[in-house]
Amino acid sequence: MRKKGDATVALARAAKAQPKARYVLKLYVAGMTPRSSSAVRSIMDLCETYLKGRYALEIIDIYQQPTLAAGEQIIAAPTLVKKLPLPLRRLIGDMANQDKVLVGLDLRPKP
Repeated sequence: MRKKGDATVALARAAKAQPKARYVLKLYVAGMTPRSSSAVRSIMDLCETYLKGRYALEIIDIYQQPTLAAGEQIIAAPTLVKKLPLPLRRLIGDMANQDKVLVGLDLRPKP
């Protein structure tokens, strides 16, 4: 049986590991519209600033690869899916709000 102290130690270890975690992200866009281009730029800038060297970003055009979008149940674009680290997260809409995206990716605590 675990003691309360064991849970605290485990939580502290998880918190220390989180900043070093590798991120696997998928950004679903609808063609290369101005909104899609803006989302791509915003996410790429954010990744290079906060996740440099520890992320994989896949950009998927739902018009060119509709089966991938259907498999992920994408209903709106742009949508950013954080596969890893867990928990899985989906951010839908404007990716220009960097604070919102950072909170959604668990890179910054909720205000």
